[in-house]
Amino acid sequence: MKRRNFLLLSSVAASYLLTGNFVMLSSLHASTTNNDDNEDYFTAPLSIPPLLEGKSIDGVEHYDLNIQKSKHSFFKNILTNTYGINGSYLAPTLKLVNGKKVSINYTNKLDESTTMHGHGMHLPAKMDGGPHQTIQPNKTWSAKYTVNQKACTNWYHSHAEGKTAQQVYKGLAGFIIIEDEESKKLDLPKRYGKDDIPLVFQDRFFHKSGDFYYQPSMMQTMMGYNGNVFMTNGVVNPYIDVEAKELRLRLLNGSNSTMYNLKFNDNRAFKQIATDNSFLEKPVSMNSIILSPGERAEIIVDLTNSYGNSFYLGDAIQNKIFVKLNVSKKAMTKTKLPSVLTKLEKYDESEAIRTRSFTLSAMRGRVFINNKIMDMHRIDEVVPLNQVEIWEVSNKRMMSMDHNFHIHGTHFMILERNGESMYVDENEAGYKDTVYIPAGESVKLILKMTDYKDEKLPYMYHCHFLEHEDRGMMGQFIVS
Repeated sequence: MKRRNFLLLSSVAASYLLTGNFVMLSSLHASTTNNDDNEDYFTAPLSIPPLLEGKSIDGVEHYDLNIQKSKHSFFKNILTNTYGINGSYLAPTLKLVNGKKVSINYTNKLDESTTMHGHGMHLPAKMDGGPHQTIQPNKTWSAKYTVNQKACTNWYHSHAEGKTAQQVYKGLAGFIIIEDEESKKLDLPKRYGKDDIPLVFQDRFFHKSGDFYYQPSMMQTMMGYNGNVFMTNGVVNPYIDVEAKELRLRLLNGSNSTMYNLKFNDNRAFKQIATDNSFLEKPVSMNSIILSPGERAEIIVDLTNSYGNSFYLGDAIQNKIFVKLNVSKKAMTKTKLPSVLTKLEKYDESEAIRTRSFTLSAMRGRVFINNKIMDMHRIDEVVPLNQVEIWEVSNKRMMSMDHNFHIHGTHFMILERNGESMYVDENEAGYKDTVYIPAGESVKLILKMTDYKDEKLPYMYHCHFLEHEDRGMMGQFIVS
């Protein structure tokens, strides 16, 4: 695929992209002010997804969502054809509370079928929103369940059979924030959009028309469809004005298949406080964090002494910027990060009833789990309810191809990487639902399916590099 096929917009937009969006992380000053030479690159305010709280009807919180075609302005004077949920691109953030009954009502106004998966949600298989819960055009499907998990940052996105990658690329994704009594008591930033900021990171190609360019070659399908325009919350080169205090950032790698190593341009330290599905027991100090597609993390960065300065959050792998943060406001509130966040229930490996093995591999443009391609009519595993299990997942070294592994309906902990517990990083010690597995490496996971069984409708496990998922790197299991 040649460069001339995309990014040939108007001369103004092309210049904007080639200068603004290609600013390198290493070229920026360690600490900059509002007079910084790079100021003009970051002129678009960061969009904060609207927070949608449920409408209470007979003890059930209802969330009404329209999946629709639209047009979105990523570049000045150019409109891109997109998909959105209650908007032109991406979706509102759903705020759920543990123990509350919910009905999340999705109406499909597209010209094609879709689904809407609650990624990271612990719920019955029939409410999972996977490829079996299809929403036909002009139809409404409701995910009805009682929220039943600890506080965390999840997300929802299309999971349509064979169409997940393209529909997510067009914009069908949004955050789900779960709160519980424990999270409410912690002295953490909680003012949504002010000191508690959701950030979904994505990369895209654009056609000369201004539309998304989604035509992955065979090599890009296998190795990753990695776009050259970076965006945060659907905005290219955004800035946000924040207060000089502790700032909570909820990070989501919402890309189709790009790995990100997220860090600040001045290499400042931050504290990771949460993984995919739970708080960490204690904050972990870091300078960078690697997220594969679908993974989430919550971090706290202390800006108390940074008033009047600006800095940048970017990806050290591609060496590009996602967002500029201007510390231009005085603190309206104060928080102090606790030294202890939670106590997690942990299963012991000696409790495991069985071990299952999964090998991720590829050959001749096809991708496999245990040498099988996804079949909607085949159940690959039967997992008993309430039994602790070990799942060993290995990424067979093929073309140096990275993968990750996502399990629906539950969470797990990582016991080992490459046969050793010492290789599991401290910031991976919380509950997760998606784990990164580089080429030639393996992980050992411990999990237990609880609360919900269904002899007919399955959950999925799959690589969350979306082109791999669509090409068949996915399996199905029922809970019996």
